[in-house]
Amino acid sequence: MKRLKELREELNISQHLLAKAIGISQSNICEYEKGTVEATETVIIKLANYFDVSTDYLLGLEELDGRKLGNKTNDKNVNE
Repeated sequence: MKRLKELREELNISQHLLAKAIGISQSNICEYEKGTVEATETVIIKLANYFDVSTDYLLGLEELDGRKLGNKTNDKNVNE
């Protein structure tokens, strides 16, 4: 998961504490951060809610302001 480690470290939260807070194992958090295992939809939603970000932001598909990454329409609007 593209931004999980970044968000966790910004709040200075251990993998263990995060895992406990959302009801999964610490080893799962570690695997998600390394990219060796993909989180389920349910876990992605729990993580997004925990960090108060969108699932798309958590997955690296958009910026915090909601702009989609790689979207040519939004890129044009930024330059205008």
